[in-house]
Amino acid sequence: MKITQVLPWLVGSEGTGWGEYLFVEVRTDEGISGWGEITTTTPTANRGIAAMVGQMTDLLAGDDPARIEDTWHKIFRAFTYTGSRGAGTNVVSAVDIALWDIRGKVLGLPICELLGGRVRDDLLIYTHPDQRRFGAPEGVAEEIRAIVDSGHTGIKFDPFPSRPGVPLAQDRYLDGRMSRAEERQAIALTALIREAAGPDVELLIDAHGRFDVPTAIRLGQALDEVGDIHWYEEPVPPESYHALEQVRERVRVPISVGERLHTRWDFVPVLERRLADFVMPDVTWTGGISELKKIATMAEAYYVPISPHDAAGPVNLVAGGHVMATVPNFYRIESSRHDLSSYNQFLTAPLDNRGGRLTLPAGPGLGLDFDVDHLRANARDGFHG
Repeated sequence: MKITQVLPWLVGSEGTGWGEYLFVEVRTDEGISGWGEITTTTPTANRGIAAMVGQMTDLLAGDDPARIEDTWHKIFRAFTYTGSRGAGTNVVSAVDIALWDIRGKVLGLPICELLGGRVRDDLLIYTHPDQRRFGAPEGVAEEIRAIVDSGHTGIKFDPFPSRPGVPLAQDRYLDGRMSRAEERQAIALTALIREAAGPDVELLIDAHGRFDVPTAIRLGQALDEVGDIHWYEEPVPPESYHALEQVRERVRVPISVGERLHTRWDFVPVLERRLADFVMPDVTWTGGISELKKIATMAEAYYVPISPHDAAGPVNLVAGGHVMATVPNFYRIESSRHDLSSYNQFLTAPLDNRGGRLTLPAGPGLGLDFDVDHLRANARDGFHG
């Protein structure tokens, strides 16, 4: 079997927080295809990465798709002179996931069975509320209760106001500050969600790397006063381990980082310097299934739980899930909503997240069967098969 094509699929998804998803299909000369995903956070990045994926056919055509580790290094080293982290590992990730999907289909086994077998039968989820419904206290309570009533016991949200006119998903570090009035607003929202969720639901706070050191410390200390916050995610931008260390020293709320770290090498200082209580690499950004398994094993040696960032599309969720089914130090897996219709629209069979737990699809490889007609009908900018 040989690789014949590597194809980016940029597919629109109206009404979701992402707006579009970037999938990658690896085709072979025996008619078996594997699927990966990248889905970045902006349309600009999606199109730039899609163009890079389109060049992978020239690099990989004729290669054996069973040589997953060799292909990983071939792609990774192709980007070292431009910076092997970031865009390079995005491409590596999607192709790696697709090759594992192909391997599972060839052997007739789910990917988790190729990674040493399961240590658990399903995966505990944490999920997100739709914060567009947070306009009034009644809306907050209704949204949180709907999540709890669906069986989910972990909720992540960003309580910090974004800049005027900027959607939360596109807010970014600028000056790193937040006013006292905005802080009070965030803490009040967090307290309201705690009241609506009840005492047994784990609350995870996401700062999206938007704050400077003194602001991150002040907010972390304020969150601690609310009480019983399970983690404080990305309090500062990911570029400075020193900034993270300063925050770590001054707040008691557990710290989680990792969705913007790439490869096992980026996680070495986090673990060695004890900078986080949880690590959360994204399987579609950090290096794929191969790399997520290695990062999980590294974290296990430090007794640090791993909880992959899986908030994009169905491949993101399920690829991370296959790895997490096989590792002892798993905490929870992430889904973008408790209602998975934004994922299921691309598939011929819906995913199963009943009771706040993900049951992996039973088929070989990822176990996902894409509705290619739907993908093609919603493809954007010529990125499709």
